[in-house]
Amino acid sequence: MMHKILALFLAETCPQLAGRGAFHGPRRALAPFGIRASLLWLALWPGFRLLLPAAGAEGLRAGAARVDVTPTQPVTLDGYGSRTNLSQGVHDPISARALAFEQDGARLVLVSLDSLGFYNQTAEPLRQAIIEASGLKPSELFLCAIHTHSAPTLTLDLEYGPAPNVEYTRALRLKLAAVVREALDRLAPVRIGFGGGASPVGANRREPVQDSDGRTKIVLGRNPSVLTDREVQVLKVVRAEGGEVTAALFDYACHSTSLGPKNYLVSGDIHGLAAQFLEQYLGQGAVAPEFAGASGDIDPWVRILPGFKTDKGWVPEPVLMADLLGEEVARVLDEIHTAATNCPINTAFETFTLPGKGASGSPVRVDGTNAFNITVARLGGMAFVGLGGEVFNELGQTIKSKSPFHPTFILTHCNGAAGYVPTKASYPAGGYEVESSQFAAGAGERLAEEAVRMLKELP
Repeated sequence: MMHKILALFLAETCPQLAGRGAFHGPRRALAPFGIRASLLWLALWPGFRLLLPAAGAEGLRAGAARVDVTPTQPVTLDGYGSRTNLSQGVHDPISARALAFEQDGARLVLVSLDSLGFYNQTAEPLRQAIIEASGLKPSELFLCAIHTHSAPTLTLDLEYGPAPNVEYTRALRLKLAAVVREALDRLAPVRIGFGGGASPVGANRREPVQDSDGRTKIVLGRNPSVLTDREVQVLKVVRAEGGEVTAALFDYACHSTSLGPKNYLVSGDIHGLAAQFLEQYLGQGAVAPEFAGASGDIDPWVRILPGFKTDKGWVPEPVLMADLLGEEVARVLDEIHTAATNCPINTAFETFTLPGKGASGSPVRVDGTNAFNITVARLGGMAFVGLGGEVFNELGQTIKSKSPFHPTFILTHCNGAAGYVPTKASYPAGGYEVESSQFAAGAGERLAEEAVRMLKELP
């Protein structure tokens, strides 16, 4: 009898179960009040472990796919203006990974691309190629870059890159459309669950130093005195029959800039290498889509290296830090109990005109004028927020804390490339992010408010 009551409750609310059996679900009323309140009391009773799968309609389906997008000829690598020569080889392959969900005709597709981002007005052409090939609604697609600074410059225009890069980007359109189509073709009943960990790999990079006149200025360095969101968010997807891991999505706030402008080898850097580690660890064709959280002011603990040092038994820091992150994801995965099988999907996409600096600003390589894309989605009791730029960590924390869904994944470099969005408090001190941003002080807080509003308006 107890099993039936619990199954009814789980099917009604579609909780996301973390590794320790904690309840996560949408904040919504249950009716009729009497029996639903009793069931809620049972579900939240500390002595009762919520480890049983949901019963009722098992409508959630998912599919995952991966495609290699490593360049086959020398190209310019993105992320550093001082690096103008063509690439000189490949340290590790780069990929595009797609994770698709479908229930009751609604779909949600999350794509991670091992790239710096969708600059040079490449976001819309790449998105349209995917949408036209798959029939997705614009709001159902989260096309995200992991922000590795060791991947090809994306461009469809020779003004922004040489012919090999234009050729690469044209081929990428077809590959992205194909990998999303493959993920959708693989849709099958699944169970999902959420877990959270933490990693010390990322650190605040806005380091205060004294200039020659004794004045304080902000440089790109390491400032561990600033508290940051070190959460590693993990979504586990397993087949409903058999229980094999189909996908392991993870999200962590950090620039993938362990490699600097003197590196000319193609690499996925921190996020890409961590995903490669996980896929090898999980085996059986599992796909590990990786995403960069709110990391506009977060760099790896060891940053801008000239390459992969291996002499005298030295473990290259990019690999070391990526494995540290990947192992934390694997640890969390082992503790996640996948139970949710009936998760409504709702999505929304909006473009906002945020306050800009005006003529006195110095925007660099951004698309649009003060425009910023926000995409939100609900998957049962969890949510995803896609932000089309480099958002400061504190803004991501604000969205997560005010979201009506728990967990809420913050995915940056998503569906756009609007550049840096600092916090209002960071403007007086200046620094690279503030100086290069096209947005005025206060735009970040407005962005966070709009993202939370969109989440609250999801059905």
